[in-house]
Amino acid sequence: MRALVNLEYQDIKITSEKIRSRVEGKKMLGYTFGELGSIVAMQGFAGLILFSVFVLMGLGLAIIFGQLGVINMAHGEFMMMGMYITYIMQLLFIEFAPGLMNIYFFVAMAVAFIFTAIMGGCVEFLVVRHLYRRPLDTLLATWGISLILQQSIRVVFGTREVGVVKPEWMMGSVAVTDMIDIQIYGLVVMAITIALTIVVMYLMLRSVWGKHVRAVVQNREMAGAVGINTARTDRTTFAVGCGIAGIAGSAFTMISSTAPDAGQHYIVDTFLVVVFGGAGSLLGTVASAFAISQTQSTLEFFITGSMAKVWTLLIVIGILMVRPQGLFAVKIRR
Repeated sequence: MRALVNLEYQDIKITSEKIRSRVEGKKMLGYTFGELGSIVAMQGFAGLILFSVFVLMGLGLAIIFGQLGVINMAHGEFMMMGMYITYIMQLLFIEFAPGLMNIYFFVAMAVAFIFTAIMGGCVEFLVVRHLYRRPLDTLLATWGISLILQQSIRVVFGTREVGVVKPEWMMGSVAVTDMIDIQIYGLVVMAITIALTIVVMYLMLRSVWGKHVRAVVQNREMAGAVGINTARTDRTTFAVGCGIAGIAGSAFTMISSTAPDAGQHYIVDTFLVVVFGGAGSLLGTVASAFAISQTQSTLEFFITGSMAKVWTLLIVIGILMVRPQGLFAVKIRR
């Protein structure tokens, strides 16, 4: 199975391996405080990048799955579309505006949101709106859509991975100590994650649209009776969730490869994050993403990456057996 995050995250792992080799060399003598602090810092930072990956994907899915009850198996493909839109914008800037390459990434992110949101609205109108309250049907329908999107990308761009060039200001790293280097692109992705989380939470809790969404979730019939256009609210919610996936895809081009099947490497883990956090709870999604990413990153230092993932899943499954509603359950009227 492919690694969850094909990060130039390998840069972090290389430094982590240097620390590991020094520690193992002194294993019989025990750990020094400096080595232990470096280990914790490097694995913690690697976990924060993984946390950013989970949150960026989980926010959109939490809105769609948590608020609408739609099992959107095409969510990864909307992320993949955001990646390819960023690649196209890069080519356009190189061709027509090479002097503005330092800002192309932000333009690409905006275009990715708009395009994937429009695509999401079309999918909701043509397919998903006929399947509400039939979650297994939405699973099959969106899985079919994901296959169509994957094959369409293969036809247009081919099956090989394409490269997205980082702006010059994203290159390099910040040396914290002689053993700890923090990659600048990782800091940028984390900043995008924090900003997007704040915006989404504000929209869901304070905006008129967010109030409409929560009203429809709690009691659709009553929401319609007081004048809320429930169909439009559903379509907007689905479109925003897909648009957030597009932003995630644009950000992921900085830390992972761009390929037609890129979205499939994230979808299962994203559903796990949303379910573990509590479907419908944005705070639960963030907390779940942090807990899972840090656990997996810490375990990876002591055991292999595959076994770290296995133990992380076992821990999550064990907690869900005791608390099946997730970390932050949202009480709604059915």
